[in-house]
Amino acid sequence: MAETELSILTRQCLDRRIADSAEVTREVAAWEAERNEKRSRIHWTFTISAARTKMKHAYPKTEPATNQLATSS
Repeated sequence: MAETELSILTRQCLDRRIADSAEVTREVAAWEAERNEKRSRIHWTFTISAARTKMKHAYPKTEPATNQLATSS
């Protein structure tokens, strides 16, 4: 989610050269205030279920952990 917000910030606010860090701070604060005032949200393309189905190849199947501790006599 942070990467998405940074991408939006870059496209909407930081798409040009800015002279100094103080100006960057002011620009980002103004951008953030506007986004918060509008209550901007990220609109996800996938539902969790659809994402799990589509991305199942990216996550290996694992076996549940078993208790391997055995007591020695």
